[in-house]
Amino acid sequence: METIRQQKVGRLLQKEIGELFNKSEVSIPTGIMISITQVRMSPDLGIAKIYVSLFPAENKEEALEKIRNQASEIRFVLGKKVRKQLRHIPSLNFYLDDSFDYAEKIDELLH
Repeated sequence: METIRQQKVGRLLQKEIGELFNKSEVSIPTGIMISITQVRMSPDLGIAKIYVSLFPAENKEEALEKIRNQASEIRFVLGKKVRKQLRHIPSLNFYLDDSFDYAEKIDELLH
């Protein structure tokens, strides 16, 4: 069960990281649309699990690896943006969110 503080920090990070990717403030793989679907915070707010949805569907693992390699750069830019709201910037762990692909497969099976 997440506390209210964990949920608030998670929503803040989701919004800010999404803006970083949309405004291309960090270098991202070209030709890929990145959406932050969910952010889960550890109880001490030191680790953020960031679930990323990538479109189009080709080479998702490769694109996710490029994002993971830039986690420190993303954390640095994020720190400059949220330094007034957060005292410590959590370490960022990126995970692939494939729930949209799963829903699409279920929809195909039903039709």
